[in-house]
Amino acid sequence: MAASTPLAAHRILIMATDGFEQSELEVPLARLREAGATVDIASLDTAEITGWDKDDWGDDIEVDLEIADVDIDDYDALVLPGGQINPDLLRVETAAIALIKGFAAADKPVAAICHAPWLLVEAGLAKGRRMTSYKSIRTDVANAGADVVDEAVVVDGNLITSRCPHDLDAFCNAIITAVADAAAHAD
Repeated sequence: MAASTPLAAHRILIMATDGFEQSELEVPLARLREAGATVDIASLDTAEITGWDKDDWGDDIEVDLEIADVDIDDYDALVLPGGQINPDLLRVETAAIALIKGFAAADKPVAAICHAPWLLVEAGLAKGRRMTSYKSIRTDVANAGADVVDEAVVVDGNLITSRCPHDLDAFCNAIITAVADAAAHAD
């Protein structure tokens, strides 16, 4: 396996809906594909979803499959982009929370950035974990029982969390490392 494609033969799922922070979906999508992974996007239905780009609506992204149709066994990791709107809409969706719980139960990497740790809280995954998030939801994450720190990326077991778009490089590197390490330990 070439060093430039450490994720060749791996599949990663990004779960999002309208209002995802544009860069927090597009940058991991590009970086993970550059690393050799096949990356699919799941949403509430198969209609295109629209991002939020700083202070206004952003670009549309094609959706590959519905959240309800995802087979966790087909994927090596789950990525959850933030933005205020996206995780707030997803955290009330039973299928979305069940999917997050399923990845966690399978001990597969679950990566959440910005406001997406709200989804980890809703899935009951924060208690006793070391995590970070966007500053405005740190109290929520702490109230859910997490040890909240202010760092670019935090890896605690299979959970990867980051604060904001400025942390995307560290966030993407942590996902690539976690997936590659999980594959190495499985061999």
